[in-house]
Amino acid sequence: MLMTVALLGGSAMPLMADSDPQITSKDAMAKKIRKELVTLPYFSVFDNLSFKVEENTVILYGQVSRPSLKSSAERVVEKVKGVEEVVNKIEVLPLSPMDDRIRIATYRAIYSQVGLDRLALAANPPIHIIVRNGHVTLEGVVNSKSDSTRAMMAANGVSNVFSVTNNLRIEKN
Repeated sequence: MLMTVALLGGSAMPLMADSDPQITSKDAMAKKIRKELVTLPYFSVFDNLSFKVEENTVILYGQVSRPSLKSSAERVVEKVKGVEEVVNKIEVLPLSPMDDRIRIATYRAIYSQVGLDRLALAANPPIHIIVRNGHVTLEGVVNSKSDSTRAMMAANGVSNVFSVTNNLRIEKN
């Protein structure tokens, strides 16, 4: 079960109709892990974290703009009840003043779009912007295909961006 932290709302968590206590316990553990990760002090719209629970092992994935966030994520997940091992596969993005400029410009371009501007007000905005050497990847969950398209078009219009990969998912009601 792979959970993307920045992207999943409470309603998007898988619902288990099974009464198996182990499944319920894994679901509770996944919810606790998600909560711990999204409330990390320096987790931002420029980071993307996800995880997978296999038995009592948690595998962390994603990209972060600060090395301290990688170690903080591992540290908080290790403290979750039921977690015996954490495998940290989080990538620390390279330091680059140009990438920093692209991050800010892409954020402004996306979240100034009519309809997407309301999303910027959330504590954890749903569209995360990952920039690696001038290449932008959009991660997250949006309400509609048109929101995804608008975000992609806005990111494509930012100066010095070499490519844009749209990994935005459409929220299912």
